[in-house]
Amino acid sequence: MCGIIGILLAQPSDTPAASELHEALYLLQHRGQDACGIATCGPRGKIYQCKGNGLASKVFGADGARVGDLPGWMGIGHLRYPTAGSSANAEAQPFYVNSPYGICFAHNGTLINATQLREFLDLEAHRHINTESDSEVMLNIFANELNETGKARVNDKDIVAALAKMYDRCEGGWACTAMLAGFGLMGFRDSYGIRPMVLGSRPSDNGSGMDYMMASESVALKFLGYKNIVDILPGQAVIIRKGSEPVFFQIQAQKSYSPDIFVSTSLGEYSSTVTYHMLQEYVYFARPDSILDSISVARSRENMGTKLASTIRSTLTPEELSSLDVVIPIPETATTSAQKVSKSLKKPFAQGFVKNRYVFRTFIMPGQRLREKGVRRKLNAMEEQFAGKNVLLVDDSIVRGTTSREIVLMAREAGARKVFVASCAPPITNVHIYGIDLASSSELVAHHNSVDAIAMHIGADKVIYQNLDDLKAACAEAVVPGARPRQDQEFEVGVFCGKYVTPVDDAYFVHLEQVRGETRKLKVMEKAREAVANGSASEAEFEMATKGVEVDGTGKVVPASPRSQGGWELEEWGGDAQPDAESGY
Repeated sequence: MCGIIGILLAQPSDTPAASELHEALYLLQHRGQDACGIATCGPRGKIYQCKGNGLASKVFGADGARVGDLPGWMGIGHLRYPTAGSSANAEAQPFYVNSPYGICFAHNGTLINATQLREFLDLEAHRHINTESDSEVMLNIFANELNETGKARVNDKDIVAALAKMYDRCEGGWACTAMLAGFGLMGFRDSYGIRPMVLGSRPSDNGSGMDYMMASESVALKFLGYKNIVDILPGQAVIIRKGSEPVFFQIQAQKSYSPDIFVSTSLGEYSSTVTYHMLQEYVYFARPDSILDSISVARSRENMGTKLASTIRSTLTPEELSSLDVVIPIPETATTSAQKVSKSLKKPFAQGFVKNRYVFRTFIMPGQRLREKGVRRKLNAMEEQFAGKNVLLVDDSIVRGTTSREIVLMAREAGARKVFVASCAPPITNVHIYGIDLASSSELVAHHNSVDAIAMHIGADKVIYQNLDDLKAACAEAVVPGARPRQDQEFEVGVFCGKYVTPVDDAYFVHLEQVRGETRKLKVMEKAREAVANGSASEAEFEMATKGVEVDGTGKVVPASPRSQGGWELEEWGGDAQPDAESGY
């Protein structure tokens, strides 16, 4: 789940596009803390870039000094959120290819057929992919299709044709901003509407034209003074050339309108086909002051709290309900919902945890021990809110259970007598395939445990989950005033029930587990060596420390087999060669 931005200014001014892109990175920093970058187009179509791992303050300097090295009247920006696979510095975006025409690309999403696309690019298109990123794959698919025009210069029609061919090849969910050197900006969204994207405009500084901005969330546009904000619709692309108004094209027929809950077209007209939203956006990802696909994030979270309170009332016994002394949110995304829970249950509301705002989300931290330490580093319990009380903790979701277990323990250490935990999201039982590396299915606490078992696992007296239908209704009922309600509103809910909006081959899940396993190898190896050094190693950890590790067919990290340490079978050499007795070669 990344953040994307695109800005095109009508006139060169004292404030280049990079300055506003840099400002927008901070406004959307919650969407990606792993890496960020900006690419701009300056005089004579020259591309300027600055990107790297870390927060915007690290990549561009605390005072934004490096922004001065990025001249130009248009540009795109990106915030990377770590997904399954590598988080190497080379994967920071935007990506750039010089052929054809000089294309920069910022991508939020995941391709579920990336392996097949890599093979096509290698064997047929003969384009080199330098990273493990799906984004680079998608950029090269688009570049290859655009190159087929054979023209020295392209027009809107050529771009639309290339996008259509790219959509036919790519499967998954995405929202992208792209920049063609000296030409203009593009923004486009998958035909299911899984990833959010908005467009806004404002008069230029001297009033002689219009500036345009695209971003993942409306909050960035509003802060920078852009108005007339509209959603880019599923399967739709917008092309903006300097001095021209945006032109909208329906690249692919809208298959649905399903935002993930974890020919030109006129503005404001919506298809009557099904819509799929990603519920995670509304549960915990998006800023509360954002509006995504005409749905208010803040209002959706208020609705979640009201509906969760009803479930709590029907789940707890009368004695348990009356014994509750206080409702305490796990900051920050659950705060709005917790306030509504408190009001509905007629129980006092209190902020019982103080949050350190400069710590990353813990569920994306590599390794359980780091996640446990991360919780303590992120939150501190105030004893006066817990001592001698029966508390109801409200969180946005429960993923592995690691964070929840540590939070419950902190509440008890602060003096709580009983601890009840309520989740604004239903049980997360399946992997996320559209760009959030929550965990493998085996790591998800709800994948193989009952609600009672989960309560025991995290040390709570009882766990209450939101109902999936209630969660969908909470979002569907949060449409902002004046927006046209969409017919047959649906949401992408695969993580809660295993039914994904896009067709997914079983081989992709195997591939995903393999990728996650490869990412975990080094961490598992380090943990095994540490255990050996401390004298607490199990037999398996001892084997890992001495023989190394590998990933088995299920994606699990296991001790390396003798073959993986250097001994090849005869048929792999294809001749009579024999491995050397000492070296294994």
